[in-house]
This record gives sequence, C-alpha cells and structure tokens, in this order.
Amino acid sequence: MRVLLVKMSSLGDVVHTFPALTDAAAHGIRFHWVVEEAFAEVAALHPAVDKVIPIAWRRWRRDLSGSRGALADFRRRLRSESYDRVLDAQGLIKSGVVTALARADAKSGLAPNSARERAAAIFYPERVAAPWGQHAIDRLRQLFAGTFGYPLSGPENFGISLDAPRERNCVLLHGASWASKLWPPSMWVALAKQATERGLEVVLPWGDAHEHERAEQIAQTCGAEPLPQSGLDELAQRLAGAALVVGVDSGLSHLSAALGVPTVVLYGATDSHLTGCRGDRAVSLQAQFPCSPCLSRECGYAGVAPHWQGEAVQPACYSRLAPQQVWQAATGVMDADRLLPI
Repeated sequence: MRVLLVKMSSLGDVVHTFPALTDAAAHGIRFHWVVEEAFAEVAALHPAVDKVIPIAWRRWRRDLSGSRGALADFRRRLRSESYDRVLDAQGLIKSGVVTALARADAKSGLAPNSARERAAAIFYPERVAAPWGQHAIDRLRQLFAGTFGYPLSGPENFGISLDAPRERNCVLLHGASWASKLWPPSMWVALAKQATERGLEVVLPWGDAHEHERAEQIAQTCGAEPLPQSGLDELAQRLAGAALVVGVDSGLSHLSAALGVPTVVLYGATDSHLTGCRGDRAVSLQAQFPCSPCLSRECGYAGVAPHWQGEAVQPACYSRLAPQQVWQAATGVMDADRLLPI
C-alpha cells in the first residue's frame, strides 16, 4: 500500500510521527510525505518514507498573492501521482485542504473531537478517534493503527539512525519558539561549566540572530563554543555523535532523543506528559511549580519572584530546575550509556 501522509509541521511533530511510521512499515505500508520545506531533510530520515513533498506554507502565507505561482506548482506536483490512501495526521484546516487536493482512493484523518481544529474532519470521510490527554506519540500510533487496521503492540520505535562518530561533545539546545521555554542564560553557564569540568567540549547551536546573541552570551563566561550556523542535516549529524544533549522543549531535543543520544530536556511551561521527549536514553525534567505547566507562550506568573543564586528567575518555574539538578540527571543518563565514568 502506498500512502500520502500529510503532517506539515512542526519539527517536534515530525519526530513524533516516526514511531507510527515504523508500526505501519512493519505491515508493508510505504509513504510519500507532505511536510514543511524546513523539515524535509528530517522527514526523509525514516526508511518508510520513499518521497518527501515539501510545502512552503509558512513562507507563502506571508504573501498569498505573490505566492500564487508557487501554490499552483505545488498543487500540480501533489496531483501528479495517485495513492491508495491519503492520511491527514495533523488535524488542521490547512492539512485538510492538502488532503482534499490529493488524488487517492481513500482519505482519512482524526475525528472531530480528536483534531486540533474540528472542522478539518470535513475534508475526509474516514475518521479515527485518538483521545486527548495522551502523549502525542501514542495518539499518532493510534491514528495510524485505526486507519490501516492493525493492532498496536510493544513500545515505540522511532526507526531512525545516523552513522556519526561519537565525540565528547555536550550540545546545549538553548533555543525555542516560546519565550516561556527559555532557560535563563546564567543557568546554561553553570551547566556548561560542570560539563567542561567532566571533560566534555560544550557547543552551542543557533538558528537566528536572537539565538546567536544568547549563544555568545553563554559562551563568554564558560568556555563553550557557538557553532557556525548550519542546516538541519548537519545539525542532526552533530546531535547523533554527541556524548550528551541538554535542551529545552524543542524539535531538536525531540530529534536528539529519537536518535538514541543521551538527552535531558527541561519542561516548564509545557507538559512532559503530553509532549515529553521519549527515547532509550532520554530524560524529561518537569518543573514542579504551582502554575507549571501553563501551556502559555509567555510567562504570566505574578507572584513573588523566585531567585537562584541571588538572581530573579524568569520564567519563574525554572527556579525549580536548577543546574545542579539538571547535571545530576545528565550524569545519570550518560553513566547509563557508559560514556563517562563516575
């Protein structure tokens, strides 16, 4: 069976889809995948994906009139092939429109009560319930199993690997799309110093000007090295070869965990129960704070400001995830992987 999968963004959502692809591949199902152009290289990592069809909706929506030609080209490429089924695994109006445009014998997706946007379900006649309150990976596995009619069994298997030599690097993934996810720079500095004392070379990726500025700020006082700006393929190789990755809740952190790298991920505003990093060597640390997880992009805490080493902590919930606690979790996951001696 050849299926067109529609799961356009974000990077974390792409990674969360891998275990469902692994399940389906075990039943002989192959995929073409419509995904945002920025994440095409990552989507192509899964061996069940024969073709990636990039879509640039994030770019096109800024100027729909000027993007009419590109939209028409995408529609032609999308309809140049026909499929046994198209599966909308995103549950949004935009993904439903792509599902409607595709040529397929059958079309399916999430039931209205399971989709992020209920109206998305009007674009496909076959609907599968995947109840909320579960981890995103579990919901996607249920969606695929219900669509293709096979039973779910066993733990998730991301099904991806990269042949990268192991190095004594500690990669600090300090960037995120929400301000409420950003761990304070002073805490990154303290963590970097502990990693350096254990003989690790600390490196700091960055993706935009704000992240570059923060990487430079962290590096100034702890001997860490900001990396040159790179694409996702190069960064994935670096993650795959790292001795340790510590990050906030971001797509790169999820990718690191999926690659089986010793990974520690910090959760404050977001909920590790619903989107925690999973993997054989992944640990998710949830801040135990009265308003965490708030699921807000900006910290709205209005109480007495908590402090760490005399400095007010913002976002406030991260006062409960101090560098020593994070490093303790990091040494545990590294020691379990036998990469560092105690």
